[in-house]
Amino acid sequence: MIDVDSNPLLAPSSLPYGLPDYSSIAPAHYLPAFMEGFARHRSEIDAIVADESAPTFENTIVALERAGELLGQVARTFYTVSSADASPEIQEIEETLAPLMAAHHDAVQLDGALFARVRAVFDSRDEHALSAEERYLVERRFREMAHAGAGLDDAEKQQLTDLNQRLSVLTTTFEKNLLADTNDLAVVFDSADELDGLTDGELSAAAQNAADRGLEGRYVVTLTLFTGHPYLSSLTRRESRRRLLAASRSRGSRGNANDNRDVLRQIVRLRAQRAALLGYENHAAYVTSDETAGSPGAVRALLRQLAAPAAANARAEQAALQAMVDAEPEPFPLEAHDWAFYTERVREAEYAVDRTALRPWFEAERVLVDGVFFAATSLYGITFTERPDLPAYHPDVRVFEVHNADGSALGLFLFDLYTRDTKRGGAWMNSIVTQSHLRGTRSIVVNNLNVPKPAAGKPTLLTLDEVTTMFHEFGHALHGLFATVTFPHFAGTAVFRDFVEFPSQVNEMWILWPEVLSSYARHIDTGEPLPADVVARLHASEAFNQGFATSEYLAAAWLDQAWHGVNVKEADAVTDVAAFEAAALADIGLHNPVVPTRYSSTYFAHVFSGGYSAGYYSYIWSEVLDADTVEWFAENGGLTRAGGDRFRDRVLGVGGSKDPLEAYRDFRGRDADIAPLLVRRGLGS
Repeated sequence: MIDVDSNPLLAPSSLPYGLPDYSSIAPAHYLPAFMEGFARHRSEIDAIVADESAPTFENTIVALERAGELLGQVARTFYTVSSADASPEIQEIEETLAPLMAAHHDAVQLDGALFARVRAVFDSRDEHALSAEERYLVERRFREMAHAGAGLDDAEKQQLTDLNQRLSVLTTTFEKNLLADTNDLAVVFDSADELDGLTDGELSAAAQNAADRGLEGRYVVTLTLFTGHPYLSSLTRRESRRRLLAASRSRGSRGNANDNRDVLRQIVRLRAQRAALLGYENHAAYVTSDETAGSPGAVRALLRQLAAPAAANARAEQAALQAMVDAEPEPFPLEAHDWAFYTERVREAEYAVDRTALRPWFEAERVLVDGVFFAATSLYGITFTERPDLPAYHPDVRVFEVHNADGSALGLFLFDLYTRDTKRGGAWMNSIVTQSHLRGTRSIVVNNLNVPKPAAGKPTLLTLDEVTTMFHEFGHALHGLFATVTFPHFAGTAVFRDFVEFPSQVNEMWILWPEVLSSYARHIDTGEPLPADVVARLHASEAFNQGFATSEYLAAAWLDQAWHGVNVKEADAVTDVAAFEAAALADIGLHNPVVPTRYSSTYFAHVFSGGYSAGYYSYIWSEVLDADTVEWFAENGGLTRAGGDRFRDRVLGVGGSKDPLEAYRDFRGRDADIAPLLVRRGLGS
């Protein structure tokens, strides 16, 4: 048993910015700290409710903002580890916590007496001199509690609490199953010949993966979260490509202990049941009612608008690939595992661009320091100093201190580049500490990627897609670092789900921007910049393969909407997950076996274990704003402090403290235009 008095999670951190001292935190510290956090938060809520004076902004809303500080800090500390370094002990703690966290959240959000006080402040908001941020906080607090079910009667609240707890367990199970199956299905190759086409660094990473599993002399390729794998574009052996894609697509559907089909069906049914209890037709209607989209109809209309031209473009691309295959000595019908490989051959033939040959120009350290950081300094004046003296949650994680142009402290940035068996798939940003004037805190943000780690002494060379991911996730990090708010409820990336991807997607624009590219894209051996003619061809090929890229994304977004657009009766009728998928994709015209969905249901972590349920559409929804913003920067000088400061002050800096579309209009001077997106995606008429 851990003594509460000696638990490092229950005392203020002595490290800069309140960084948890991970070197002193053991797994056994977490559960006692959570229990203490639950108790303190409950006591703080009880004190608000017990206040006999009339509800005011200060004694109700501000008191709510002050409450739960310990619990939030413990949770952010733990979930940073559980997503990026989930040992069996950490996974067991997470499973134990899931229903406890859900129950505690509901106990607060569904507290009738608390809701009555919040409603009283909401109803009288016009009678008080509230600032814009204060008024918006009142409106959001009321809206969120009502949306969560605070207006239900006691019996309905109990039913809702039971549903939420069951869902929390199931979503945790989904993620645990996926991590286990992803590790189990890592593809073992007996010889380097089977991996012909990979670079020396990629081969060394595969050899190291094998050695780590006790398979000396062999090679292991680990799987990425999405369906496709970066190596599919390079592997010359068709059988190796087939094995890699087959392993990826089979995750969570093999009939073993990690099978997610029944888990996701239960999740879909319970979400539909909860939506009905809350007065909505389905889960998608429930989710979008509190997003900028407003309704599933608006989402589906956008997806359908884009799907038909995207599918047509993909078919044209497929025909071009098939023509190349048909010209070979032994032609064959193109299959999904061939697409990336022959796409690169066609790209090279049509644009003289071999993306697989670009890796020597994309060494990870240069991309980070001379690319990602350089662009941020150029735009916003911020600077980065590595702090190897500060402990992170894993030896591979690097810590950087970030300062504003005037030298004032901004926060910490943690960078976790490499894949490992204890890290979930994909790439993401999260916060360990969020900024708030009320609490006197500054931001600590984390970027996680899943790049294979080469053997010691070998450089980490990135693909262009991995470079894109690095810039993308850092866009989230900037959002988390720059948000400057009074109240913790609005801190960092606490904005509507279908707006949160907008800043990260905008940050991708600097990848090929001349000043940025010339700074970081230097050959690993010679130091020579990426040749100008190659850069020109990269720009010329930007719309190439967009039929495939748009189709695979839209297919996943539509699957999300299909699963979460069912009611309880319709959910009960689903007995075959694969058949449901096929029917949904046929409905929108995206059921092309050669262009598989970016995520199939059984490994669609975004929506079945993450926070994107009925919200995966947000990437394309946000891209409308993103493409329009890229056009603004191009028209206003590009990489300038004036442009960066405007974007920081009017969008990134406001966090969640105002309506996001209002913030966008403040920045752009008007609503977003969809035309730049259609041009970018090659979907214009």
